[in-house]
Amino acid sequence: MFVPKWARFRSVLLSLTLLCLLSACGNVSLAAQGNKRVVNVVAAENFYGDIVKQLGGSHVAVTSILSNPNVDPHEYQSSVQTSIEVSRANLVIENGDGYDDWMDKILAATPASNRLLLSGYQLAPHHLPANEHVWYSFTNVAAIAQAITADLKKLDPTDAATFEHNLQTFTQSLQPLEKKVATIKAKYQGTPVGLTETIDLYQTQLEGLNVLTPFAFEKAIAEGNDPPADTVITTTDQVNQHQIKVLIYNKQTITPVTTNLENLAQAKHIPSVAVSETMPTGQTYQSWMMDQLNALQTALGG
Repeated sequence: MFVPKWARFRSVLLSLTLLCLLSACGNVSLAAQGNKRVVNVVAAENFYGDIVKQLGGSHVAVTSILSNPNVDPHEYQSSVQTSIEVSRANLVIENGDGYDDWMDKILAATPASNRLLLSGYQLAPHHLPANEHVWYSFTNVAAIAQAITADLKKLDPTDAATFEHNLQTFTQSLQPLEKKVATIKAKYQGTPVGLTETIDLYQTQLEGLNVLTPFAFEKAIAEGNDPPADTVITTTDQVNQHQIKVLIYNKQTITPVTTNLENLAQAKHIPSVAVSETMPTGQTYQSWMMDQLNALQTALGG
């Protein structure tokens, strides 16, 4: 049955109003499991949720909103259930920089004076131009993990020592990823590759790979726009003429242009490597990133 937009909006508005009344319009408290205090956390993306779980352990209850690696995150539309989860959260983690602006709207509609908010983009010390995918940098993720730990300590000071210990464990677990990047750079620095969009630039830069794809093409695809015609011609020629050795594509941002590029690469026997914006089910942040790095290394020649 068709429901007019105004009716859907009114339904959401009424739900949010009721939600505000139920939550006393501004106060959230820590949950309790037995004698243990539990910090309620909502992460806009599941990789941030996984990092919080690793840092908080049994002292956190985490809800991740974007968790399907087969769906384009840019097309997500929030629901009343999401608003309810956010209203109960002691800590909310978003990426920011417009990547998940739906979360900002929910936060504005469910105010809470004692709720903490972290933005991965704002916390990241390393930014690339017009590129909000800061979680693809391990330096950035380490800094974000430190900020998460600091907020967990504020919310649950009794378990501060546990949070600090988990932070040290998490930081050390990033070292194999950094070593893998260094290994790829040592063997394949300067190798020409193609990208369907900007997501992997944080890593290809450190790997020393020579990205030939025009930035205007990558940026347009990342933003859900049609790339300029001349950049489509350039990227197509790069595949046809075997100017690139590997095509790295974002499997969550698929368009007719990127699909044609992938098919052409396959026809020309150029290896393709899939990367994703959200973490696959059953993995951790570290295993997800390592799998992608291993796939790239294999595509480059092993």
